[in-house]
Amino acid sequence: MDALLAAVWKEPTFFLTHPRAIAAFMKECGKRGVYPSGVDHNGHQIPGWRGVPIFPCGKIPVSRTRTSSIMLMRTGEDAQGVIGLRQTGLPDEYQPGLNVRFMGIDEKAITSYLVGAYYSAAILVPDALGVLEDVEVARE
Repeated sequence: MDALLAAVWKEPTFFLTHPRAIAAFMKECGKRGVYPSGVDHNGHQIPGWRGVPIFPCGKIPVSRTRTSSIMLMRTGEDAQGVIGLRQTGLPDEYQPGLNVRFMGIDEKAITSYLVGAYYSAAILVPDALGVLEDVEVARE
């Protein structure tokens, strides 16, 4: 984890990883007698490392060999980090990057809408994102 921190150390914002990788990391910390403190995020205590929150992300896969990746991000334009982009000019646009399309009213008088959100991310400088790959999340 420290090697990953060094890559993005200028004001890191958060870690993203699979929940099983978080569990494996906490287990290894416990074996070594290191107990990371939780981080307050919007009134909730979540796992953290050196004051940087670790968020679970089920979209980061666990391979057949039981390994995964841990990402560390610095976010925001001012910090030269990762920023979110929203497409504008969508059909039936409600807000930038969000469209709401009326789908009809069924026989029970229930109104249906199709809601779509379109977002992308841009990495402003290469050291805004660090990825630690092949993290073992379970032993066979």
